[in-house]
Amino acid sequence: MKDAFDYDQQSTLFGHPTGLFTLFFAEMWERFSYYGMRSLLVFYMLKGFLGYGDSQAYEVYGAYTSLVYMTPFFGGMLADRILGSRLAVVWGGFLMAAGHGLMGIEHEMAFFPALALIIAGNGFFKPNISTMVGELYPASAKARRDGGFTIFYMGINLGAAMSPLLCGYIGETYGWHKGFGLATIGMLAGIAVFVAPTVIAQLLVGLGALGGAYLLLFEHPDNPYSTAINVFVMLALLGSAIASCWALSRGGLPKAVGGPPGKETLKRHGWKVVVGTLALVPVISLLVSGFSLFTADGTSVSLIAPSITEQLAESKNAVVQVLAVVVDQISKPAGLILMLAGLTSFVYLMRESLRMDKVPRERMFVALILIFFSILFWSFFEQAGSSISNFTDRNVDRVFAERTIGPEDVGTTIRLQPTQEQLGYLDGDQQVAMDLLTEWRKENEADPDFTIEWQVVDGNQGMQVAERVDEIPASTFQSVNPIFILVFGLVFAWLWTSLGRFEPSAPFKFALGLLQLGLGFLALWYGAETATERGMVGLEWLFVGYLFHTTGELCLSPVGLSMMTRLSPKRLGSTVMGTWFLATAFSQYLAAIISQFTGVSHGGGETTIPIPKESVDVYGDVFFKIAVASSISAFFCFLLVPLMKKWMHEDVAVED
Repeated sequence: MKDAFDYDQQSTLFGHPTGLFTLFFAEMWERFSYYGMRSLLVFYMLKGFLGYGDSQAYEVYGAYTSLVYMTPFFGGMLADRILGSRLAVVWGGFLMAAGHGLMGIEHEMAFFPALALIIAGNGFFKPNISTMVGELYPASAKARRDGGFTIFYMGINLGAAMSPLLCGYIGETYGWHKGFGLATIGMLAGIAVFVAPTVIAQLLVGLGALGGAYLLLFEHPDNPYSTAINVFVMLALLGSAIASCWALSRGGLPKAVGGPPGKETLKRHGWKVVVGTLALVPVISLLVSGFSLFTADGTSVSLIAPSITEQLAESKNAVVQVLAVVVDQISKPAGLILMLAGLTSFVYLMRESLRMDKVPRERMFVALILIFFSILFWSFFEQAGSSISNFTDRNVDRVFAERTIGPEDVGTTIRLQPTQEQLGYLDGDQQVAMDLLTEWRKENEADPDFTIEWQVVDGNQGMQVAERVDEIPASTFQSVNPIFILVFGLVFAWLWTSLGRFEPSAPFKFALGLLQLGLGFLALWYGAETATERGMVGLEWLFVGYLFHTTGELCLSPVGLSMMTRLSPKRLGSTVMGTWFLATAFSQYLAAIISQFTGVSHGGGETTIPIPKESVDVYGDVFFKIAVASSISAFFCFLLVPLMKKWMHEDVAVED
């Protein structure tokens, strides 16, 4: 049996168990490694050795992110029955570190297994470290537990904020393998607090924080905005490291927390988990690749007759064309697995719900309705890692220019560092698109500060010139959302508390979240509509879009898991929670399908990307449609609020 745990014997720090701060730091570095790799993934597939087009990159990205959210269901079960949470976290961390390290090898036979290792590792790490946070508090300490999870949530977002600023910037500026290498180091630092002796763990925590702080302070674009953001994140990193070292000195995470359910069970079956996981890595690799490793042209295998989707795609009806894309993507291996798992889960829960008495049945209906709206929310929100990233890369003006080409420069040849400011202009007789800029940077990877000769023609008037250090890499903007969460998360928590009995219901918050998400995409659309003649969008519209997305997330995300536990009967609690994660996985895949409609580049040998003025309207049109779809979803959710509040039966005690 699992060792007993005495809550009263725990050492505390700031009123919380010291183990919380150990878990905070471990989760922070794990999220650093995961989001650091994610910030580079689409760009790596487009601009790296793979040379994918938008559609192929989005397809792999969708399969990867959806499976990342599917495996925690199984990792949690294995931890409950065999490993225990602590060993599961360590095993998952090593798998993820191996995956991040393997990403530095530029070969397809390494790329897809690397993604598979991260998927498998996340399945063990993600659910079990959260479980250990809950174990630190007795059931009676609800307020303290909520406060502990709030602190833990800040750790998640600190890691997510830091990773694009470091992994993204280093990877895009100095080479992909360096960015992935930083993600590997971050993951190993997170594992250290579990396996290393206290003094060594404190040393590794301190060195990791000092190294990260140094890079944040000295490796960033040369403008006051980037400096301010990096300094803010650096101070948060150093503060968390001090708290973690302090907590470790006072005992850290108690040994009884996260232990295996039984030592004999662990000895008998633990090795089977290790062997089984490693055996599944090749299978997951094939699912992520869509079995493209077996096809001559490197395209994914469709498990539905290709003639069906081809006939649909040839239709002139826009709705039918959309259906063709959806059918094509769902017919891929990862899509079919998610679809079958989702349908099985839904049918099972509906059958069980219909067998219940009135109150628990109606509560389950509310849970299923909220799961449906959460799928819609995250499928729109998760454009951040795909279509919004490419929009930022290709059409958002990210350069703080030094000077502007005028009439006096026409006819001369100047030397400059090529940046995003040259996109769409003529260099002599060749027009600069992202392909050419990427090619220049590949050829001069060893010297990020290289210059080229530029023949100034009449059409170059108005072109701005800057150094590369003045250009903010597109991947770093994925830090905006978690930074906004760090800033506004506690504000929202205070707001809901201060409203007291006037606090909106959970269904109302869901609708409010969808509405704000729509406003965020409306801001991105308006930015595209008011773009310059060259097709460049003002940076402020990207920030406004992310701001609305974040406030929408803060309305919906924190209450989601809580509502699943409150609405589901105890005997179905784990199944409903698994369905919630499965719904998140499905929304990730759906997000990839949506992003396909913004595809403007084509792969095959060399990727072809149009100039900004030819791509800006494509992104703008899709963002407008997402804004409309999100707003309509919010409207129907608002309409259902009275019914859902009635079906929640908040005045009736929770039944088993």
